[in-house]
Amino acid sequence: MYAARFSYAIKPIDRDRALELLGQEVRAARDQRMAARLLVPLTRASGGAALQYEVEVTNLDAFEAFREQGVGGEAGTRVWMRELSGLLLEPPAVELLRVAEASTSG
Repeated sequence: MYAARFSYAIKPIDRDRALELLGQEVRAARDQRMAARLLVPLTRASGGAALQYEVEVTNLDAFEAFREQGVGGEAGTRVWMRELSGLLLEPPAVELLRVAEASTSG
């Protein structure tokens, strides 16, 4: 299992629209039976992300497929990405994480 986390820097004036767009991505992931969540930092370091989005995928191919076609197919995803890109102050930071399974001893 993998988690992909995207961190976004946006202007405060664009926050509501960014929340709307990222909410679309969360719904699209959930519609495809993926665990997804939109994270709104309550506190953050200077220069920290204003918004974060996280999605869990079973393999990296599923991650790539979702990033290319997840929000309304390929064309819909391109439109969505273009609109979100217009709100960003810098490219999103992307982290791919492997979810560690809890080990049991005994």
